[in-house]
Amino acid sequence: MKKVIFILSATILFACNSGKKSEDQAYLESLDSLELDQPMISEEVISDIIQQIPSPLEVSFLLKSSGTKYSSAMLNDADNISNYNSSFEKALNLGIYGTDLGYANIYEQNQDALFYLNSITDLAEDLSIGQFFDFGTIKRLATNSDNLDSLLLITTQNFNSINEYLQENERQNLSILILSGGWLEALHIVCEVVEKNPDNQELVDKIGEQKIILDNIKLLLGFYKNDPYIADLHKDILKLEEAFAEIEIVYTYAEPTFKEVNGMLVIEDNSTTTINITQENVSTIRNTVNEIRDKIIS
Repeated sequence: MKKVIFILSATILFACNSGKKSEDQAYLESLDSLELDQPMISEEVISDIIQQIPSPLEVSFLLKSSGTKYSSAMLNDADNISNYNSSFEKALNLGIYGTDLGYANIYEQNQDALFYLNSITDLAEDLSIGQFFDFGTIKRLATNSDNLDSLLLITTQNFNSINEYLQENERQNLSILILSGGWLEALHIVCEVVEKNPDNQELVDKIGEQKIILDNIKLLLGFYKNDPYIADLHKDILKLEEAFAEIEIVYTYAEPTFKEVNGMLVIEDNSTTTINITQENVSTIRNTVNEIRDKIIS
């Protein structure tokens, strides 16, 4: 896993009334007035973490290729948008709807995709980030399954632009919420599919792999615990961490080898990763994810 570096900015405020208070008293009072600004997380850090998180579109590809059928019942109803009033709720559910849009699009459910696109449009406008979405282009791509690579590229570029803008305006916590919402929804969908297809080991392993991603989500949310809403979400993520605790990810190193491909010498990675996860683990994770998600979407 790549090393994640967080850039923090802190402001220490000292208040003293010279000549009227002893140095010790002034020092103690200065501790009471100490304040920490919210951390500034660089665009490189967010991009680094995004690269480690499986794209909702990639997860949807995996689900469809496994032969599982489309189920709108697993998704957040697009009409639920009227329930979201705070920026916290809107950012989390913008991420959730983004995942649902990708899932509907992979299965060529164009009508559902348009419903989610409309909800995403409204949430983005409410969060003052609608200017980063070319909704005309996204709508065209979302209704044509031949353009999935272009859709993925555009949505990734949009998120990078959104993150940079939110950082410049000291609203970078919203980037983390959008990211967290999208990841939680993807994990929820895979868990629901595995519940009905417990023998699909590829999907079971995909759930186990999320233990690594969970560590990054937890770290990012942990920097914003001064926000009571995020503090509550962070506590829920810690519950999810407990659900993942018994899963083991074993990495076995093997010397790489070289082989010729199309006249070029390339390195072949022979190392392997084994995910030790049981159906009981999956059920525990599924129940915890659903509990967290129900709080977010209700």
